[in-house]
Amino acid sequence: MDYRDTAEEAAFRAELRAWLEATAPKNYTQIKDYTERNKMYRQFHRNLYEAGYMGMAWPVEYGGRGLSPIYDAILNEEAGRSSSPPIPGMVNYLGRAIYTYGSEEQKTQFLPTLLNGDVAWCQGFSEPDAGSDLASLKTRADLDGDVYVVNGQKMWTSGGQYADWCLLLARTDREVPKHKGISCLLVDMHSPGIEVRPIVLSDGDPETCEVFWDNVQVPASQLLGTPGLGWKVAMTTVTYERGPADIGFIAMYQKALRGVEALAVEKGVADDPEVRRDLARAYVRGEALRLNVVEQLSMRVSGREPGPEGSVGKLLWADAEQTLQHLAMDIAGADALTGRRPERLESYFRSRPVSVYGGSAQIQKNILALSALGMPRS
Repeated sequence: MDYRDTAEEAAFRAELRAWLEATAPKNYTQIKDYTERNKMYRQFHRNLYEAGYMGMAWPVEYGGRGLSPIYDAILNEEAGRSSSPPIPGMVNYLGRAIYTYGSEEQKTQFLPTLLNGDVAWCQGFSEPDAGSDLASLKTRADLDGDVYVVNGQKMWTSGGQYADWCLLLARTDREVPKHKGISCLLVDMHSPGIEVRPIVLSDGDPETCEVFWDNVQVPASQLLGTPGLGWKVAMTTVTYERGPADIGFIAMYQKALRGVEALAVEKGVADDPEVRRDLARAYVRGEALRLNVVEQLSMRVSGREPGPEGSVGKLLWADAEQTLQHLAMDIAGADALTGRRPERLESYFRSRPVSVYGGSAQIQKNILALSALGMPRS
């Protein structure tokens, strides 16, 4: 198998790399005013759109360019390699949900502004008692005439404090099996009855939120698909969300590994046999992840929709990232805790939830056991 760029892909990569170097903000991660950081992120989204880099694999009829998924992978890889803000990945997986299940009116209303960044979205899936076991969600949407009335609580809603709209999962039928009673609503986040409370993470970043829904009225016309279709919508969404190829993680991991190697030199332990062994293992973990991801990308390019194999990539990603950041803490030693190398402690804390969000490691293993290996549930 040959995973190298074609001549056209190589030319695109060179053009994109030059554009990022000239256009992308360089100080995104250093900005501690998170409102300002969000403004920068949204402007970067707009710049990407105007340059023709957003929605490249979207169908032409929905505003995309109809290109191979490889071009989106190159975009994410080059952004991960540079110091630019992250690529707005939600555009692709929420866009996929809307143009797969939405009505023509919904596609016309929501897709253009999702693509160009004029409207920011969040994803209302997890709840305090329904994170990895998403089908146990309790937020309900009761139909009252031509509106759904939503009550409940969502948790870990990334970007909720900045979002204009939400792709919301809610229970619309409590008399059927739990997977069949969930529906998906497109909800204006400025609707009365919605309260958003940012959650400050261990590194001080209020990246995610809890959202309370108190008799929020949602027009029935904003139901995505049909009643009870929510679980299928959710699985389509998370399948496209889980792939590391879609978020440029490989390039970011490689850059982080080089940083840990430099730290080992700085601390004078680069020749220590145990440190060299652990660095080699970190490299091998990253390479195993990279090869898994390019194989998944190859299957997608050949026309196969993402499937349970995405869970393999998710497990490899979590293992590689957490192992690397644990090694960095070992090398940094007390410097990570005394303030001399605070970025090491921040990176370590950020690595811990990687094995939880997007579906915990246990859930990924269950998916593989049931869907890939065909094992019985009991």
